Amino acid sequence: MTEPVFPSIAIIGTGLIGASIARAAAEYGAAGSVNLYDVSDDVRQRAAGLGLGDVAETLQAAVADADCVLLCVPVGALAAVAAAAVPHMKTGAILTDVGSVKGEAAAALMAADDGRVHIIPGHPIAGTEQSGPEAGFATLFRDAWHILTPGPSTDEAYLAGVDALTRFWQALGSKVETMDSARHDRVLAITSHLPHLIAFNIVATAFDMETVEQGEVVKYSAGGFRDFTRIAASDPVMWRDVFLTNKEAVLECLGRFSEDLAVLQRAIRWGDGDMLMREFTRARTIRKAIIDAGQDSSAVNFGRNPHLDKETGES
Repeated sequence: MTEPVFPSIAIIGTGLIGASIARAAAEYGAAGSVNLYDVSDDVRQRAAGLGLGDVAETLQAAVADADCVLLCVPVGALAAVAAAAVPHMKTGAILTDVGSVKGEAAAALMAADDGRVHIIPGHPIAGTEQSGPEAGFATLFRDAWHILTPGPSTDEAYLAGVDALTRFWQALGSKVETMDSARHDRVLAITSHLPHLIAFNIVATAFDMETVEQGEVVKYSAGGFRDFTRIAASDPVMWRDVFLTNKEAVLECLGRFSEDLAVLQRAIRWGDGDMLMREFTRARTIRKAIIDAGQDSSAVNFGRNPHLDKETGES
């Protein structure tokens, strides 16, 4: 086994992402020791029972000796958690996060900066609709992208921190890319945030329609609707914070989406089959591009078999 990237890490927040980092760091030797903390007494007890690492009773104790502190909390909680953590971190340690909105995350982390730590925001583009420490698994980040949005500093120690954090995520199986936080938020608004908003809305609409009984919606769910319900089962607190903190980019994408949807609405109303064929054919090419890029499988049901174990791939 190779030397760990960090002798010690602290994971604050032990939901799906935090628990998966803990499992992956231990399994792949990316960290010498893993310390965890969660504000919930119940979650801390469950994390301890799962053997995810050394569970501290306070945030301060968890971060005190860590070389890298990973904040795995909703974006709306980052400012308060960072402010509580930084004064107790050792000089030269790295403070990073996993939030899917980077502009607000960077501002929240920088507000806590006291000049002693290296603040390097990040976002693993990986996850499931599950939540809680039991949902975590070591292979979650395998072949997934991890985006780092470091600040403009050219300080040698800071750049070394960016390199170390890059190697840490690579050790967990991620492909790492660095980009500007504003660009990140625009890209994720269309690839992740808007699809989740649509999923939340269409599932709610289906259950609110007066002409459809809830039992029938469930009983006759086709594959498309089932996929929407899977996405809509995601953590509501996390997604509330995403939309409130990335509202400019989301509203821009939503406006464009609404305009394009109106075009399809008119084509259906006026029986314009040629328009529908053009748009559907164009959209179909995106699916092929995603498969060709290795971002999904061409297997039936997207290669997802609900009867396979999510970690081992075995029945």
